[in-house]
Amino acid sequence: MKMLMIIVDSSHKEELEVLLNRNEIVGYTEIPQVHGVGESGVRMGSRAFPKTSSIVFTVLPADRLQPLVDDIKRYCAECMKKMKMIVWNVEQVI
Repeated sequence: MKMLMIIVDSSHKEELEVLLNRNEIVGYTEIPQVHGVGESGVRMGSRAFPKTSSIVFTVLPADRLQPLVDDIKRYCAECMKKMKMIVWNVEQVI
């Protein structure tokens, strides 16, 4: 099993949900409107820095990870958008 964490501009979260549905990912958790500073700039949800990100986590079988990652990369390349993805090994789901 793998855990995939996806950091997406909050304004593009719906597109990510379409990709998850297309890949038959039925279980995920979202943390909406997170704040931080990174390669894409300052995202504080304030008047000075109004953008925010969302974080989406999903746990899926290892063989289903790469097709989802490839689909997200294709979307990002076609639309000139960027999503960060981080993968962890999952030893056990209890």
